[in-house]
Amino acid sequence: MMIPQKINGKGILTFVLLCASVTAFAQSNNLKLWYDKPSGKVWERAMPIGNGRLAGMVYGNPERETIQLNECTLWSGGPNRNDSYSALAALPKVRQLIFDNKYREAATLATKDIKSEKINGMCYQSVGNLYLNFPGHEHYENYSRELDISKAVAITSYTVNGVTYKREVFASNADQVIIVHLTASQPASLTFSAAMFSPQKSTIVTKDKDELILSGISGDKDGIRGQDKFQALVKIKTDGGEVAASDTSVNVSKANAVTLFISIATNFIKYDNISADESLRANNYLDKAWAKSYVQLLNDHIAGYQKFFNRVSLNLGVTDSVKNPTDRRIAGFANGNDPQLVELYFQFGRYLLISSSQPGGQPANLQGIWNKEMNPPWGSKYTININTEMNYWPAEETNLAEMHEPLVQMVKDLSVTGQTTAKVMYGVGGWVTHHNTDLWRITGPVDGISSGLWPSGGVWLSTQLWDRYMYNGDKAYLKSVYSALRGAAQFYLEFLVEEPEHKWLVISPSVSPENTAGAHKGVAIDAGCTMDNQLAFDIFSYVIDAAKILNVDKEFAEKLRAARKRLPPMQIGQYGQLQEWLHDLDNPNDHNRHVSHLYGLYPSNQISPYRTPELFDAARTSLIDRGDVSTGWSMGWKVNFWARFLDGNHAYKLIKNQLTPVGLNKGSANSGGGTYPNLFDAHPPFQIDGNFGCAAGITEMLMQSADGALNLLPAIPAEWQEGSVAGLRARGGFEIVSMKWKNGKLNEVKIKSTLGGNCRLRVGNVVKLQSGVLKKAVGANPNFFYQNEQTARPIISEKAKLKAPGEKPTLLYDFATQAGKTYTLVSS
Repeated sequence: MMIPQKINGKGILTFVLLCASVTAFAQSNNLKLWYDKPSGKVWERAMPIGNGRLAGMVYGNPERETIQLNECTLWSGGPNRNDSYSALAALPKVRQLIFDNKYREAATLATKDIKSEKINGMCYQSVGNLYLNFPGHEHYENYSRELDISKAVAITSYTVNGVTYKREVFASNADQVIIVHLTASQPASLTFSAAMFSPQKSTIVTKDKDELILSGISGDKDGIRGQDKFQALVKIKTDGGEVAASDTSVNVSKANAVTLFISIATNFIKYDNISADESLRANNYLDKAWAKSYVQLLNDHIAGYQKFFNRVSLNLGVTDSVKNPTDRRIAGFANGNDPQLVELYFQFGRYLLISSSQPGGQPANLQGIWNKEMNPPWGSKYTININTEMNYWPAEETNLAEMHEPLVQMVKDLSVTGQTTAKVMYGVGGWVTHHNTDLWRITGPVDGISSGLWPSGGVWLSTQLWDRYMYNGDKAYLKSVYSALRGAAQFYLEFLVEEPEHKWLVISPSVSPENTAGAHKGVAIDAGCTMDNQLAFDIFSYVIDAAKILNVDKEFAEKLRAARKRLPPMQIGQYGQLQEWLHDLDNPNDHNRHVSHLYGLYPSNQISPYRTPELFDAARTSLIDRGDVSTGWSMGWKVNFWARFLDGNHAYKLIKNQLTPVGLNKGSANSGGGTYPNLFDAHPPFQIDGNFGCAAGITEMLMQSADGALNLLPAIPAEWQEGSVAGLRARGGFEIVSMKWKNGKLNEVKIKSTLGGNCRLRVGNVVKLQSGVLKKAVGANPNFFYQNEQTARPIISEKAKLKAPGEKPTLLYDFATQAGKTYTLVSS
């Protein structure tokens, strides 16, 4: 905005008021996705709503509103298993072929005898669509639609013949229904018909003039008959007007206001139990909600949602960019500075997690909870060689711990179903699952062996159970998940085999997830892949610690400790890179979207600038070689990597890449990822993991707690030199009540301790504690949550080489905390 060189008092006042109005508008609209055009027929322009169980995509079309519907337990097929019963006999021969460097022969045999021949996982499927047809509304003006993520309400408004129409849609967790509320600026103006469609085997009937009933059953897949029954009810409550029904539609004429109640349920109880009465369930939800007024429904919904959402706030600066529709902001982001779009994207990730993963429900799948297809890409399953885990990276640190619970329960389920797979396929104890699972908790290999022959999915999932304990310190919780943790470690312990060259213990057969570029002439099958070794180190360390905390399994813990000593170390290869495989096979021109061998950097913390500087440099070399541009979720992962490399400017560059309109990122294999107009992440096509991964990455830029200390502002880019954040959680039970910074330096931070114990702080400038004793940190952190089996390597000298852009010397402080107290530190 240009400031005139000479202005009179009136001009100054006008300018000040203009600035104030821009700021107020920016703040009031910052947490809204909004558009000046309908979605038309484009699903990726529609606005997502959800309550963890039910979901809708709201198109906002004036003449024919479409709300595409999902229910989290509507999947193809039914209870099933996909174990390979020929695997155990073939296992010794496959291993020997690998150790004899006959990788192609090993792959051929594994394809024949180890992979699943028939069942590759079921599909998450759509319930169908609700259509609201408004005659005469094809000619409209003053159109606007928005998704207010501060309230989780989608709103559409427009004017026809001088009458302003408004639609409000939300998915209530409090009442377990989706609500559509229609109003008009003049009485008796609402005339429309409501109808439904489903791609499933289904019937649609009307009841009592005001209700639509859609009943159906899920589709077949891989020879498994669809057995997932569902019922969707739409009941209409009017203020004035008349209601009538045909065979398949409900017709409303001249009403003042209308509220539609959408209730959906299935017969699913558990992965091995589908005996519920879906009609009774759906009607019970509907009857309870029907008794409430619209105002009461809305207020209860907002209160339940904001209980979670309002825990965290972020301010990276104010611009007038919010005056532009969200799709135009995305289009212009890479070439400008729109810090409020970053704030919106961060909070949108939290919105999506609240909306797709609620206690008692299913975890967020590959598309969260939103899917319009019968056979969606990759089945919209749980891809557990990165994508499912990425969905939950922001859960603990962005103060949404409750949203983690469905994933915890799924791991508990898999720790049961995976026991059979471990025994049948590999002849060992514990439990295993491979790179995909679904609602029915299958644990055998899925798809071809180049991706499916990866027996580490259960171990990676289990590390998230431990990480949750690192935030909450709840021994009762740890006890509840210990069996799953132990079983994952037991599988690895018994499955490990000695390789002949160095006598290391390795996982064999396995793959480095979905990458063959640097493998044995394009053959993925191998032994001792770096990620497997890192996972083994983590799960063994976690179970050793957990057993000690719970005072159990001392003998088992010693076996884990002995095996851990024989795991292959991380190795630096010929190009100065961190090796992805046991042998030096990496190709510096490999731009695969998966960067699995950097798991040890993030989400793990085995690679550190302070404890392992050589490995830290090698990991950075690997990531530089891999490149920036990739699929959407991969760029989200790389934001976290660059944050852990303490390079905020490079992390921000990846955010710009990710917030580029889908299809415009060029210059790399797997390019074309980015963001859809509704802020959904693009693989492409849509995968929700990138939304969650980037939200976690933004958090890691502001705060890290994985490397021996609570590190504040570790990766602030030049564009975020001033800002504030509140509500983030750190390991060890610490919460950032509020944090402010100026000129890239910490100005003030308030830290609440929920568990007590030593708080070790890493900052870039001198600070002082307003109450208590602040001292320079020396030696190991006495706080268990920051110095345990997994971080066994001591921190080396603070003079360790920090030579890359963004890396700056830091200060380490210690101060004692008491549970329940808040501590304030300010710049000195």
